[in-house]
Amino acid sequence: MEEKKSGGFLQKLLSLFGGNDPALEKKRQLKEIAKALKKQRFKFYRVKNEQVLPLFAKFFYDIYKNITPSQVFLENAQNSSALKMIVIDSFLSDEQLNRREKLDEEYIRKRSDELDPKSLSTELKDTLVSYYAAFSSDVVSSIDRMYNLLLSFTDFTGFDYYFLLKKFDSGFPERDFVYNPRFESINGEYIVDDLKDFLDIVPPIVEDSPWDKLFDILRSYKNTEIIDRGAWKKIQKNIAAVVKAQTLLLMVRHIDKDPKYLPKRYMPSERIVEDHLNKMKSQAELTLQKIMKGKRAKKIDALLMKTFGTTAISRMKNYTGRANIAFSKKMLGGFIYVDPANYLKAFLLDYFKRDIKNLVDILLIRGKWATQVASQQLSESFHAIMDVASNLVTFDDQLSEDGEMGLKFKNLLSRPDKDKNSVTILRRLLGEVNDSMLHMLTETAQNFVIMGRSLKNILEDYGKKDAEMIINWKELQSSTDVDLKTEISSIYKKIYYFVQLMQFFIKKKK
Repeated sequence: MEEKKSGGFLQKLLSLFGGNDPALEKKRQLKEIAKALKKQRFKFYRVKNEQVLPLFAKFFYDIYKNITPSQVFLENAQNSSALKMIVIDSFLSDEQLNRREKLDEEYIRKRSDELDPKSLSTELKDTLVSYYAAFSSDVVSSIDRMYNLLLSFTDFTGFDYYFLLKKFDSGFPERDFVYNPRFESINGEYIVDDLKDFLDIVPPIVEDSPWDKLFDILRSYKNTEIIDRGAWKKIQKNIAAVVKAQTLLLMVRHIDKDPKYLPKRYMPSERIVEDHLNKMKSQAELTLQKIMKGKRAKKIDALLMKTFGTTAISRMKNYTGRANIAFSKKMLGGFIYVDPANYLKAFLLDYFKRDIKNLVDILLIRGKWATQVASQQLSESFHAIMDVASNLVTFDDQLSEDGEMGLKFKNLLSRPDKDKNSVTILRRLLGEVNDSMLHMLTETAQNFVIMGRSLKNILEDYGKKDAEMIINWKELQSSTDVDLKTEISSIYKKIYYFVQLMQFFIKKKK
């Protein structure tokens, strides 16, 4: 009998303290939670039947009523680049804001009309450096903290209060506060997930943060107050009291039968300054590139008009942009000198083999030169260009479908994409073809420079009383219907413009 009593006492003692039985320990903890909930001054929950009471709905209704304007104004705030910029601006001086204006596209374009490219690039770099200097580590931290406070606020205002409240009153209209809600008690399981979501976003709201500065920023964003600041302080005070009492946390633990449940405590940790600075740098550089590219295109078009009288030049048959479509499918650059190749062939066909050749024939064949050295440069440069003209036709023909190089490209391009060796060979062959074209462009331009210099010297010699280069000017002039001085001057200008045009494509490769 004694043993039975002793055993019963021990069992009761182990039951009281939970012993090593997890289920008993969990049951004991839930009882303690139930006791704590019954003692709560916030009568949100009835433990006996696990019902959430109308006072709980009234608590959330008061929040919803006051933050509704913020919900409307900040609906897309987390994706707003303008709002990020306003947050950053709030920490910058007027001097820094003026510096940033100098990084705007409109300002850079204006300065591009006043400065040469090199000076403009230097000015932009200096402006960027001075703008970056304002962002000390303290300023960066303050900006990021403010933006994350904004995110916490938008998370809080973005919580679906309406969805929660409608569970207590099915007739509750969204954002209609003339309506007098009739909240009823409901089972806790219907709102436990909502409670968990709310507890995750609450921590930053009850912290001592620069809310007034945030609301000043948001006021400048929307040109109106987005929340009554007095009402906000009251919301914070009420939530802080509920959080301190652990009312909502205990409700979740009891409803879910999980005494160890803890909120995830979502705390935003965005960093917007680094991204902003990189974006400003990229935009400024891109603007400069666009401006330089546009000016380059205008200069090229102007030279094309002076040289050919049109900007639409197409002479190559196989070394073309159209052929590059097949190469692009293999992720290859293809023919990279298509435009200058067309300009070269057009100039050689339209001017060199006609007007320039006629003039050079007159000067070299009919002209009497004081010395052979004087005519040598003109003769050598002329014949070198003639060779290029012949090679250019052969080069283009070899790229046709029946040409030697064209057949190689055709076969390699037809191979499967998985054939890496074919891509390697294609890349090598393209390199050879493009190098050949660059060589012809460079050689022609160099020889035209020599020819142009010779023609300039000849033109100056033409006006001298005692000519030092060609000694039978009168005889030459009588043998042709054209005015030689005018013709030499005209062709010299054409060559000058063409060389200027070529320099846009070959100067970096010289």
